[in-house]
Amino acid sequence: MNNRLQIVFATYRQKISSRLPDFRTPGLFPPYICIMDAIFGLPQIEQVAKALWKEGKKNKVWAFHADMGSGKTTFIHALCTYLGVTDAVSSPTFAIVNQYQSKEAGVLLHMDWYRLKDEEEAILAGIEDQLLSNQYCFIEWPEKAAGLLPDDTFHVYIQLLDAATRRLYTDAEAI
Repeated sequence: MNNRLQIVFATYRQKISSRLPDFRTPGLFPPYICIMDAIFGLPQIEQVAKALWKEGKKNKVWAFHADMGSGKTTFIHALCTYLGVTDAVSSPTFAIVNQYQSKEAGVLLHMDWYRLKDEEEAILAGIEDQLLSNQYCFIEWPEKAAGLLPDDTFHVYIQLLDAATRRLYTDAEAI
């Protein structure tokens, strides 16, 4: 990929409603209306983080869906940098939750649910309380306890296109 950043924003936000036909036809990708769709490399990650913040900042809980090694932690690091976090940002795989202070957004909770077995273990670990804390929560591996996610969760999808290129897109569910 060249070093050109490609970000596409939907212009039909006002038209989105429950009366739309079902776009979840098997075999189509993505299976819903995208609000933001960006193809980028590491040199553009900060621009994408800035654009994503503008799209999703009204939502306190963000769920990052991606395969292992797709760049969830790297992207959250870029987002935290944009938000003015000066603490070291790292994967909370073993701690489950890392807390950072942001100049722009206050307390940020960076969660990695990879090691959680199920929702019951997440509740025992205090995850439910943190989701209800009114702090920004950035969650890696949200499918491990998906039933705990609030209805207005901002879902972010990261796709590995090649070794140097990622695709990040969001859907209209929480808009």
